Amino acid sequence: MSVYLDHAATTPMFDVAIDAMNTSLRKLGNPSSLHTEGRSTRKDVEDAREKIAHALGCLASEVIFTGSGTEADNAAIKGLFWHSEKKVILVSSIEHHAVLDPAHWLVEHEGAQLLEIPVTTDGVIDLDYVKKVVADRGSEIALISVMHSNNETGVIQPIADLVKIAGDIPVHCDAVQSFTKVPLSFKDLGLFAMTISAHKVGGPLGIGALILRRAVEIPALLHGGGQERDIRSGTLNAPSIVAFAAAVEAKLYDAKKVAALRDAFETGVLAARPDAVINGRGADRLPGISNITFPGTQSDSLLLLMDSQKVSCSTGAACTAGVHRPSHVLMAMGLTDVLSQSSLRFSFGTTNTQADVEYALSVLPDVIARGLAANLVGKK
Repeated sequence: MSVYLDHAATTPMFDVAIDAMNTSLRKLGNPSSLHTEGRSTRKDVEDAREKIAHALGCLASEVIFTGSGTEADNAAIKGLFWHSEKKVILVSSIEHHAVLDPAHWLVEHEGAQLLEIPVTTDGVIDLDYVKKVVADRGSEIALISVMHSNNETGVIQPIADLVKIAGDIPVHCDAVQSFTKVPLSFKDLGLFAMTISAHKVGGPLGIGALILRRAVEIPALLHGGGQERDIRSGTLNAPSIVAFAAAVEAKLYDAKKVAALRDAFETGVLAARPDAVINGRGADRLPGISNITFPGTQSDSLLLLMDSQKVSCSTGAACTAGVHRPSHVLMAMGLTDVLSQSSLRFSFGTTNTQADVEYALSVLPDVIARGLAANLVGKK
């Protein structure tokens, strides 16, 4: 038996998305061409744009297709900064590196000043801190970027409240994990920009979108043919765009089912390991993400041990060039360096079953025992 519990990293493509992509792959025509084939492909792209816009509560003209969520985040952070003469960037301390890294790049190369919003022990941004910074330095802030939900813990952020505090300051929101899983409306949230990605919602890899308010224009990252409001030039990836929309329109994500699986798993984990800690459990979370600390273990060892038992999950830390690093998200929530390297993320999707939960729970006690033993040996 093989159990996939890493849906927050990428989801299996829905059959309806695969079928839509295969059909589009067989069509000839550059969507920027004016002949019959080109216009036909363009219609497919624009139909897909309308479907995604409808699902997000935005205008079709506000959907700008990109090659990934990371590209969309970069376009938003750099574009909104370059569009402004102000120098302060305000982001949360738990952002994905697709937001943090371009922000740090702007500090190093463009003279930006970066302020990070702290979070509570449950991983929710401190709105009082935001109120104080906006009150004291609002006239200096070029943009604010806070994710809709965290990719490691699943904790959902109070974006609507943040936007009210921000007032006229542009707010960008990385909603890659939240899209199709919880209610999400670009218009209702009052955002300037939002990021989404297809492979998190049952669509293909290599396609994302920046949702950018119609009246807002930002400098281009990619120059060329002027596609996508002259912000993201390049021949449109029609097959992936069509598949993205098909996955979204299918509405196959069952939030209640996924939440029930996650809850059953967490109950089983705590029964087997009462010392385990579920990070962010006291906050509102996405249905499928469970980040659990197992004191006395090393998360990279646990990951490999779970993998040897045919269970796919992920660590709560980033591994760069083979060097195990503590999770900046968990450390921002108050965990120590050691504990932040003792956590695993299990993320459930609509294709998971109760049998998956039971199997993962059946192998977990031995995995933790072996992980504890390995950690003790490593310290000698």
